[in-house]
Amino acid sequence: MTVRDAKINYIVEVATNLFLERSINDVSIKDIAVKAGIGEATLYRYFSKKETIVLQCVLKLQESVNSRYFKLSNGRTGFEKLEIFYNSYLKVFEDTPDYFNFIKEFDAYMCNQSGANLDLYEKEIDEYKMTFMGAYLFGVLDKTVKEIDDIETFYFSTTHALLELCKKLSTKKALLTQDKTSKKAAEINYLVEIILNSLKNL
Repeated sequence: MTVRDAKINYIVEVATNLFLERSINDVSIKDIAVKAGIGEATLYRYFSKKETIVLQCVLKLQESVNSRYFKLSNGRTGFEKLEIFYNSYLKVFEDTPDYFNFIKEFDAYMCNQSGANLDLYEKEIDEYKMTFMGAYLFGVLDKTVKEIDDIETFYFSTTHALLELCKKLSTKKALLTQDKTSKKAAEINYLVEIILNSLKNL
């Protein structure tokens, strides 16, 4: 790793921690520079604008979550691999709920950035789909998983539902009384069970 790469990694780590502690909108370039112990001009040498740092932060988080939780090789059957896949959402939520809050803020922030290049982010997201498809096809072959007519739509609808639920439940401020009394992990677990029951070949 070059000195430049080390500095970039350090800035991304500092920025990621700030975004998780506060929010993307509440953290400025100046805040990141001060926390990193460098001048704003120095920071701009590495990142041309704030959205570039934000994108690097989400890529770092995605890579970390993927490598830490989505280890489907631990499953012996296709269904067990899919159990690990879907239950990973719950485990990430239990361990680091701020991750989903950050993803929610990231989506909103990037929607307001014109011409944002999300190719690397989309490639990282596509890795999850490939991981799922590998487990699903393995399960069809070993007959532990039912064949789904439109598996791509099934994948998107189930992962979007899980992701949106995790993002909603990660909100730090409760808006309604039901938000204050919600058993968050239990809600996610019920949705995971519904999804897995629809896949299991009984």
